[in-house]
Amino acid sequence: MDLEGFAKRGLKRRDPDINSKLTAMIREAKPKISQEGAQSLAAAVLEEARVTLNPRGEVFDLFSSGVTMGEFGVGSRGSGDFYMHTKIAEVIGRTGAEVDSTELDDSGVVKAGGKYVVVTVDGMHSRLSDYPFLAGFHVTRAALRDVYVMGADPVALLSDIHLADDGDISKVLDHIAGIAAVSELVNVPLITGSTLRIGGDMVIGDRLTGCVGAVGVAKTITPRKDAAVGDVIMMTEGAGGGTICAAALYSGRHEVVEETLNIKFLEASAALLKGRHKIHAMTDVTNGGIRGDAKEISHTAGVKLVFEEDRMAGLVNPRVLEMLNELKIDYLGVSIDALLIIAPEDQAAGIMQVIRDAGVKIQVIGRVESGSGAQLHTSSGIKDFSPRFRESAYTPVKKAIGEEPGRDVEEMQALVDRAAELAVVKKRRFIEKIRASSSNIITQK
Repeated sequence: MDLEGFAKRGLKRRDPDINSKLTAMIREAKPKISQEGAQSLAAAVLEEARVTLNPRGEVFDLFSSGVTMGEFGVGSRGSGDFYMHTKIAEVIGRTGAEVDSTELDDSGVVKAGGKYVVVTVDGMHSRLSDYPFLAGFHVTRAALRDVYVMGADPVALLSDIHLADDGDISKVLDHIAGIAAVSELVNVPLITGSTLRIGGDMVIGDRLTGCVGAVGVAKTITPRKDAAVGDVIMMTEGAGGGTICAAALYSGRHEVVEETLNIKFLEASAALLKGRHKIHAMTDVTNGGIRGDAKEISHTAGVKLVFEEDRMAGLVNPRVLEMLNELKIDYLGVSIDALLIIAPEDQAAGIMQVIRDAGVKIQVIGRVESGSGAQLHTSSGIKDFSPRFRESAYTPVKKAIGEEPGRDVEEMQALVDRAAELAVVKKRRFIEKIRASSSNIITQK
């Protein structure tokens, strides 16, 4: 419960009962607090909310787009989310890095000391807040995957954990245990991190969130932009991670969660990096599924991707696929945590042998052609392979919200475009202002 947000909304509405409502909310979430204590806290929250409702100074200026995260599908791994990624890249701008946010890869790359340094960060699955070990395990695996698919050997992990004010300390420790389990299994040390409360005293409840970052080094890299016409597309088996856990948990199929507790992807990736095969691009099939990956690779590399559906279903863990089919969840539009490899055709046999020797299934599922977009070839004909506005709905709440936008997409995009433009203008204005007042500007070496 966001006390500050609730208080500010009430103050804007001039709600005469905002104080008593806040007090009741605090007592609901904090049963040990007295009536007097709740009233005192409510008064303090309202005092802070009032003085920050309309702060003075240009640094506080914010263009309100009128489009919310939920409306635009941000974090829901569909076309709305991918569009937002391009806007974030515009605000950051070109950086001079080997791989930066403009290329829509999951990792960024810089060159230092004659080697490529690969850096990534992944947020834990939001629906695993009540299952800290699972959240830690799967977010760590996700971060390591992102390093591996850039062709790098992971060398370090870091974590950032935020637990709301009423959360039991055991959640933090259980979450760390999940991270540390993967760390020990793959021998990549967890070396630093941060532990904070969500919103400090202003957010009550026991919600957990956070992220895990990973750092790797490489001699060569395999970014999405290097996918080339004539390449073949290979995919390994996948049993899913945080998304499949959430689907299983919130559908009452708790036994399926066990299928996700493995490090097959990491083992296959590590084995592949030891070889001398030529690989153009790699990625992991995560949120948004293969539909989302296909869109981003096509956009970044300027190619067309063609997939053969009859070769793909067999690479999904049977228990996971059975669950997805029973729940009418499109396995092509949801995270299955498989490894996607794009390489010259003459390299495919050797690559697949290395993966199979590591005990992991793999198969050629498609090819790269000239053109744009993606196609899915099925027994009933060729189908469009574009991602939906949101990823496949895999929990009851997601099904209730749906996979399609609730507002006109072009209208929302125009508003988001304007917000991005103004964010860039603000960035430039403060860069110039700070440079003008500083006598010793730091420059990149």
